Amino acid sequence: MDYRPLGRSGLKISALTLGTMTFGGKGVFAKTGNTDVKGASRQIDLCLEAGVNFFDTADVYSDGLSEEILGEVLFGRRKRVLLATKARFPTGDKGPNDRGLSRHHLIRSCEASLRRLKTDHIDVYWLHEWDGLTPLEEVFAALDDLVRAGKISYAGVSNFSGWHVMKSLAITQAYPRARPIGQQIHYTLQAREAEYELAPIAIDQGVDLVVWSPLAGGLLSGKYRRGKPEPEGTRKAAQWTEPPVHDVEKLYDIVEVLITIADTRGVSAAQIALAWLLGRPGVASVVIGARTEEQLIDNLKAADLILSADERAQLDTVSQPPLLYPYWHQATTAADRLSSADLTLLAPYLHA
Repeated sequence: MDYRPLGRSGLKISALTLGTMTFGGKGVFAKTGNTDVKGASRQIDLCLEAGVNFFDTADVYSDGLSEEILGEVLFGRRKRVLLATKARFPTGDKGPNDRGLSRHHLIRSCEASLRRLKTDHIDVYWLHEWDGLTPLEEVFAALDDLVRAGKISYAGVSNFSGWHVMKSLAITQAYPRARPIGQQIHYTLQAREAEYELAPIAIDQGVDLVVWSPLAGGLLSGKYRRGKPEPEGTRKAAQWTEPPVHDVEKLYDIVEVLITIADTRGVSAAQIALAWLLGRPGVASVVIGARTEEQLIDNLKAADLILSADERAQLDTVSQPPLLYPYWHQATTAADRLSSADLTLLAPYLHA
């Protein structure tokens, strides 16, 4: 297992992270899985054996049940792992102040998560989603207080746009506050929008990427094929709507290349998709989760899979996103003065 620094911190996290959205299976999250304590214990054992040291959850997953299961299974071996959880979405009584990133909600959410996780501190505390109503000065002052109190070690952001991230960094520099060390984002071969702003920010500002749903909710697992019936027992079959697919034919084109490379290598399409992400600029870790033990064992193997330059080129080409403005203008008129952060997006287009 490879261990990578997370942003501008001394924290090293495993290239693969175990995501626990499937733990609990309560409410809407039953569509993603219903892993119980016994199943969770087995998954965590497998991950620890493979060298995974980073475990991710959220207070909203199964109304806190995911945190409870994770806390129970890790009790007695907490010192061996790093724990991350998130706050933002409605919790508790779901009143007007039981949501968002206000100081009120963040501190109460953190304390509730600590109780459910059976721990005295959270290693990485993610802001789960943007809150356009709460001033960022208030948000990061609250996070800074939680750091000073020893309740969290580091802060991160999740599902923020580029300008949200940069405004957050400006706030933490001006005061100063607890600076985000990572971005937890959606980023796959099927959805490469992060390359416009978020990946360049990761390189330029040292706010690394931790990728959620790296197989696009199973769409890149090899189960979905052009002209074939959709498989049963999947998130999509359960009407889970993330991520959206804007170009179905392009998705199937990507899947065909994945399967061709996978068959040649004698591995699964899922492993190829995960290995592609692990080699992308700015990616610190990829969050894997599984409904079954077999899926998890297969995904864990991606940590040791290195793609060739030709295999990467095939995947890059079939999944390449369109160059939006102002990037197409920069590619044609600014190519003589581009930084390494600029080139994470623009390099493939300069000689097209």
